[in-house]
Amino acid sequence: MAQATLTLTMPENVWIQQISTEYPESTFRVLAAVPGSESGFALVRIAGPVVPDVIEAMNDHPQLTELTLAQWSDNEATVHFETTAPLLLFSSRESGMPIELPVEIQDGEARIDVTGSRERLAELAEQLEHFGLQYRIEHVRERLHESQLLSERQLEVIVAAVKEGYYDTPRRSSLTELADHLDIAKSTCSETLHRAEEAVIKRFVEDLPSVDSGDPLEEELAST
Repeated sequence: MAQATLTLTMPENVWIQQISTEYPESTFRVLAAVPGSESGFALVRIAGPVVPDVIEAMNDHPQLTELTLAQWSDNEATVHFETTAPLLLFSSRESGMPIELPVEIQDGEARIDVTGSRERLAELAEQLEHFGLQYRIEHVRERLHESQLLSERQLEVIVAAVKEGYYDTPRRSSLTELADHLDIAKSTCSETLHRAEEAVIKRFVEDLPSVDSGDPLEEELAST
């Protein structure tokens, strides 16, 4: 199972690109969304200094065929609408890859998180390109449960180390005291801790965003 974070740039002929770049200080937070056969429906929270102007622009845009205010104030509003250009929803539907909500869009860009098989992720990339959405990869990694990351013994030792204060500053437990607590040899305790720490630290580094990844998603998937 792979997990990816992508930053998308919407096509210039789509309402969200036009309105969000016209009002770049406003954020559009998609709370719920569902695609229809030829349109899409969404519940979006809009926040910013000129929310009334944003709502007026949305109400006048021809790609938004229905708009209902669910909540309103000077700097925030929640709206339900139907659009004839739900390109992100269509990309998700055609690839079979659900997009995790909420999704935040600002100044023409959306950051999305998806989790699924590598085949589905590659299909999502194809669909994004098909619908004209440019994307930048922030990171792609394997999503493992803790039980897959550490062995049962490593998990036991590292949990005991935390509970006994081995990682506190200053330390409340020495390596010798930790080994005695676990009833194992000091050398065994040290090696087990080192291997567990190696796995955890490498996973942490893998999760750091990839700043300048310009490779297609298919190539990124093939290389990880």
